[in-house]
Amino acid sequence: MDKDTVSICFVKEAVYGASQRGLDVDAMLRSAGISPDLLELPDARVSASHYGVLWHVVARALDDELFGLDSHPMHHGSFKLLCFAVLGAGTLEKAIRRALDFLALVLDDTRGRLGIEGSEGTIILDCPKTLPRLFAHGTLLMILHGLMCWLANRRLPILKTAFMQPSPDHADEYRLLFGPQTRFGAPDTTLVFDAEHLALPIRRDEAALREFLRNAPANFLIKYRNSHSLYARIRKRLQRAPAPEWPEFEAVARELHMSPSTLRRKLESEGQMFMAIKDSLRRDMAIEQLCHSQRNILDIALELGFSETSAFYRAFKSWTGTLPGKYRRDSKQAGKNSIMDSEFRIGKFR
Repeated sequence: MDKDTVSICFVKEAVYGASQRGLDVDAMLRSAGISPDLLELPDARVSASHYGVLWHVVARALDDELFGLDSHPMHHGSFKLLCFAVLGAGTLEKAIRRALDFLALVLDDTRGRLGIEGSEGTIILDCPKTLPRLFAHGTLLMILHGLMCWLANRRLPILKTAFMQPSPDHADEYRLLFGPQTRFGAPDTTLVFDAEHLALPIRRDEAALREFLRNAPANFLIKYRNSHSLYARIRKRLQRAPAPEWPEFEAVARELHMSPSTLRRKLESEGQMFMAIKDSLRRDMAIEQLCHSQRNILDIALELGFSETSAFYRAFKSWTGTLPGKYRRDSKQAGKNSIMDSEFRIGKFR
């Protein structure tokens, strides 16, 4: 899984159903290596690997791979059966239709269908009974799009996305996942892609599926998210060099064959700024190092381009609401009860 991070807002959504049922959410979080204290910090983030573990913790605790967000549970193991159902479909179009038929048998609150009009293919989610939470539709689209990408063995760009639900406070997090052309309050929930992709052959077999299922579907959150936005392209460019050697804005504009004013305007259309992209990457790198290495904080600060630890401390607190030392201690303490621990038993959450 990528070394990116996941907003605490998605962590809250993942445990919402468990909380509503009175289960021990704190224990679930600790089993995934996530400190429960982070839920009180609106700007906090967790490593993608910890979020992936949490996905499986909650799914097993609820026996529901959609986190209890539909009237009918998507019982644990449903995604595995879905994958086997689409593996022999032949083409991506047949695979999508099979996947949507499968979900129609499993879920009550959402029905999916495939639309093809001109050059666009569209996954459309309808709600015959009641409007589910935004996170439910976001998770379903993420699973369907991620499965499409995996079956075709390539990332399939999302042209635009719309959600029936109203815009949340963390709308930008959805735009990072589904692209800048993501809107809310639409008549239907839709994900639009190039219709030519529907003819792509399935390029996976059962051996590949067994390997894939080890981290799926949580790996979709990072691996197949929007990678064609300027945000993603600039972030990827920065990742190729040590932080102290990151290029200036004008140099990045030249590399992208744009004038600085054009690049600035296009970034603004995505709701982004160059400095904010650098800060978010530093933040994610810092969280990854704090959670998954033993390096001292001074070394981490220097690697991220800070000349002194005090500046790093101030920056980290502005990013997450807490100090790096406490963030590391809390994560390590929570990690002691990791799901990977042989003493973990799902019965503790009942």
